[in-house]
Amino acid sequence: MSGVFVFVGLFLFCFILRIAPPHRTDCTQIKTLSPRASSGVYTIQPNGAMTKFKVYCEMRPDGGWTVFQKRSGGAVSFRRKWAAYKTGFGNLTQDHWLGLKKIFYLTKDKSKKWTMRVDLWDHEDGTAFAEYKNFRLGNEKTAFKLHVGKYRGNAGDAIRGAYKGTDQNGYGFSTVDRDNDGCSPCIFGDIADRACTFREGGGWWYSKCGSANLNGDWHSYGEHIGWASALHWRTWKPPAPYSAKATRMMIKSV
Repeated sequence: MSGVFVFVGLFLFCFILRIAPPHRTDCTQIKTLSPRASSGVYTIQPNGAMTKFKVYCEMRPDGGWTVFQKRSGGAVSFRRKWAAYKTGFGNLTQDHWLGLKKIFYLTKDKSKKWTMRVDLWDHEDGTAFAEYKNFRLGNEKTAFKLHVGKYRGNAGDAIRGAYKGTDQNGYGFSTVDRDNDGCSPCIFGDIADRACTFREGGGWWYSKCGSANLNGDWHSYGEHIGWASALHWRTWKPPAPYSAKATRMMIKSV
């Protein structure tokens, strides 16, 4: 009888191996296959990616989210050049940027649609969020151009801008050594800026600088209002520029 159980066990094991995917493609799939999975670092390999890489998965009741940006202090500098933003930097369990190339590989799979979520925390224990349907990035030839769809949330649609001419949707990514921001120059009062990275700090999808930038310099309480270079989501706490205490950007597939 024990031999029968062994045979059945081996058959089931082989069957599972046959139907199981060779790799996990994103945090959403991990959460779907393991509903009780906890938040943490996982290894994934998106369809089309040549190698596996590690990501931080935020496991929420609404699914598994792949975190690609986290800010909570000034320990990790986001004043980086193109190469760093392309490959990623920081500690996945703490403040980090996953890397434009990895985000591109995640979102290039046309069999999936992606939602991007931005979480914001202020210095007074308040929170807000913004979600965008149909999020994806173009390839490096397009400077990892940003594409977002319908917005929902209570933080405001800062990507499309707090005022006319600042829509960042459809713009490529800019860093201090790779300028794609559309300034030639941009005029702010009596100041003319040729590159938003010098004004704002950190790489971002700038559109004549625009209303959103979560990769600027982090500012502590008491120095968080009025700075040009900071963690800005200008539709959230107008009118003066307000630097968030913490931010998180993440994506989920459907």
